[in-house]
Amino acid sequence: MVGVAANTSENSLSSTKNPMIKYMLKTRENHARNQKHDYSHVFRRKTRFEMFRLSIIAMSIEFAYAAETAFVSPILLQIGINHKLMTMAWGISPILGFFLSPLLGSVSDRCTLSWGRRRPIITVLSIGILIGLILVPYGKDLGILLGDVGFNTATANNLSAINDTIVPAFIAPAEAITASALPSHFKFAAILTIVGMVLLDLNADTCQTPARTYMLDVCIPEDQARGLTTFSLLAGFGGTIGYAIGGIDWSKTQIGASLGGNIPTVFGMVTIIFVICYFVTVTTFREIPLKEIERDEMLRPLSAAAIKKELSKKNNAVFYIKQTDALELEAATQDEKNTAMENMEGFQNGHSMDNSEKANPSRTPTVINTDPLAIELDDCLDAPITLRKYLKSIFVMPNSMRILALTNLICWMGHVTYCLYFTDFVGEAVFHGDPAASPGSEAAELYEAGVRFGCFGMSMYAFSCSVYSITVTKLMKVVGIKTVYITGILYYGFGMLILAIWPTKWGVIVFSTSAGVLYGTIFTIPYILVANYHAKDCFRIRNGESVPLKQARGLGTDVAIISSMVFVAQLIVSLSIGPLISWMQTTSAILYASTFLAVIGSISAMFVLYV
Repeated sequence: MVGVAANTSENSLSSTKNPMIKYMLKTRENHARNQKHDYSHVFRRKTRFEMFRLSIIAMSIEFAYAAETAFVSPILLQIGINHKLMTMAWGISPILGFFLSPLLGSVSDRCTLSWGRRRPIITVLSIGILIGLILVPYGKDLGILLGDVGFNTATANNLSAINDTIVPAFIAPAEAITASALPSHFKFAAILTIVGMVLLDLNADTCQTPARTYMLDVCIPEDQARGLTTFSLLAGFGGTIGYAIGGIDWSKTQIGASLGGNIPTVFGMVTIIFVICYFVTVTTFREIPLKEIERDEMLRPLSAAAIKKELSKKNNAVFYIKQTDALELEAATQDEKNTAMENMEGFQNGHSMDNSEKANPSRTPTVINTDPLAIELDDCLDAPITLRKYLKSIFVMPNSMRILALTNLICWMGHVTYCLYFTDFVGEAVFHGDPAASPGSEAAELYEAGVRFGCFGMSMYAFSCSVYSITVTKLMKVVGIKTVYITGILYYGFGMLILAIWPTKWGVIVFSTSAGVLYGTIFTIPYILVANYHAKDCFRIRNGESVPLKQARGLGTDVAIISSMVFVAQLIVSLSIGPLISWMQTTSAILYASTFLAVIGSISAMFVLYV
């Protein structure tokens, strides 16, 4: 039976056991070796160590993101920015990212530099991350150099005397003048820290895309699923260790004392790790420049599209795709030739795609073992996503995509609420500290201890995400994709509700795992569903049958739409959480909001089309 490719990595066009594909790879490898620069590595299998080098930048990005999410909110609060303005500051980078991400994808696809297409973009974004890693921890010190006064130190030093003088004995101690009531002047520090936060957040979110695409470009199709798994595993490891590093009180160590305290030490270590990992990745393999690819078709990376194009040529022996346990290329008999060619042509027309390098902008660790996108991620370099096409596909989409995007948006809102403000919740609600207290006071020390402990909770979140993501596809086979999707969202809501009602240290560690389950869910299932919609050309079902779409949609654009929900979610959360905290007068509002969003998200997931 002639059929189309299934949506698992095992059932792909990429098996090098097929003699036709082995021949194509060998021919291209020999041709690439004879060029001015040796590009033969693009057409051979990669070793485990080479996969590690290609993917290690994902670990360093997660290190940087862990430091950012753990410490940026406390830093902003400690320099005098209130909760409302602090949460609004988080809305700057998603606005920029929503519009810049597809444009950067197009620039990456059409970059004509001799250094390649992906590595220049990775380098520019890495420079942005490095600037952010410097400005965030040292923004306060740089602000003082530019003229910031900081806390009114004269008043702070005499705070005890002031209270003894003007506060009568019959007034309760809680009503005495506290450090949080003292004026602070961190104008330049606030600006520099926010600029650093935007650079770090935007570039960390965006850098994983060209880094992942660079890995896909230099890997043959059969290695792509293995490469994506390695990429995600290292990202998970980076998040787990990154948050754990933030949980250590480095100020009591010799290293911390020499570097100026806990936060500068954490960011200093992250910066060193990031620079090392960047150089390890970008020096792994030479990219084939775009001009060389356009000049010589034999230098084009062997993608699923190239394989299909080669097979569709009218040679003496027509090869076609046979749907078996492992897809094989078999020679058709004369009677089957026309049928094979018709099916091949239909398959190609039904799977025209746009640039899909936005497959997973993750900002946190996840593992996708059965990756339906691995077959086709590199199948669309000639049709880059433009902003116009991107926006048009958002406003004009089938109902199935609209519901899936809405569900992903709600889930992201719940998760972003946890991610960005969790350490502040632990510092205030669990440890009863005060971010606005003067440095060295008991309230300030309690808050800093809470932030560090919150890092351990987020480390558990990252670890549980990696573990859960390994098993999520197996769970889908046992209980079904719909059950796994809805249950994963509800479990997150349950964990956040219990932690909000009983904010305890053990709850921080135990129920942070629910955030990992949600993250593993929203970074696997929506992408699998989108890939299924395209692979089966099934966006609508009426009376049990699929209804063809009149609108031509690209897989890459639809994946980018699903991915972009993180930017919209962060923007909405950044504008709403601050006022909510002010209204409820407790940082537990963060977790109540997450619970509410999880319930709404699970209801929305009931109406998603599952194929």
